Amino acid sequence: MARINQPQSWTFNPTDLYGPIFYEGQIVGYCTPTVATRIIETLNDDQKLRKALWLACRDLAAQIGEESEDVDELVEQYIARAERPRRGAGAIALLLKERQDQLDLTHEEFAKFCDTFRLSQAELLDIYDGQEIESQQLTPLSRILGMTVDQLIEVWKGDEGEG
Repeated sequence: MARINQPQSWTFNPTDLYGPIFYEGQIVGYCTPTVATRIIETLNDDQKLRKALWLACRDLAAQIGEESEDVDELVEQYIARAERPRRGAGAIALLLKERQDQLDLTHEEFAKFCDTFRLSQAELLDIYDGQEIESQQLTPLSRILGMTVDQLIEVWKGDEGEG
């Protein structure tokens, strides 16, 4: 039986006002003014940071005597290194750090917490250092992270089609 005060999945408010968002003179979408402002600030900041990274890489290449055409490749390498890992030990290490933050524990407290699930401090540090995860660590890790072993394996192995 449905609850009486349950919110509806689909809603519409005819009084909401939407404005266009432009990119290089072309309309790319419509948003409320508050959301549009946040989107525009974020995208402009992203563009400014990418330009700053490109300039820094150009200066670095000039200092070490590299060709200027290598700058774009260097920028892409730095961007790839800065992205959140989507699979492997790096992704699991990030999940562990997020779990520590959720539990609001110090490093020592979190290491003790993990040890209660049979993941030693040394194993935890190995994962943080990017060493490969062993299959016998999956069960303790799944319990620590509050996910099933299958979900953890999906993060660990990732999509085989992914590069």
